[in-house]
Amino acid sequence: MKKPNTKKPNTKKPNTKKPSVLFVCIHNAGRSQMAAAFLSHLSRGAIEVRSAGTQPADEINPVVVEAMKEKGIDLFGQIPKVLTTEAVQDSDVVITMGCGDTCPYFPGKRYLDWKLADPAGADIAAIRPIRDEIEALVRTLIGEIAPPSS
Repeated sequence: MKKPNTKKPNTKKPNTKKPSVLFVCIHNAGRSQMAAAFLSHLSRGAIEVRSAGTQPADEINPVVVEAMKEKGIDLFGQIPKVLTTEAVQDSDVVITMGCGDTCPYFPGKRYLDWKLADPAGADIAAIRPIRDEIEALVRTLIGEIAPPSS
């Protein structure tokens, strides 16, 4: 008599965890918001995106909002968030924005510091080059960490 097959079928899914990125600047009102918005928009959901600040402002810089609208990205509804240890722990890549912020260090994370001018108090003409530099850096980052498309 043949034994019945009692083995469970292999239902394990391949590792499909999205890579995740945390952008950090002091106020989370300019550079980190632009970077997070570009990464969300350009990766089309393939990368989990977070942004935070060590001393978050009350609102996003309105001139930054205007500059991003020129690129077809609306920051409406976004608010500055405080940096937490959990946000760093939950991210694969942590990017500071050249503002001297420090993040909790966890082994196995990739840490980058993008040296960028501060858009605080700047007019739109001064913010556009910062925005465009952030977009270029984000496009490079996507090429390095985005999962292959199928």
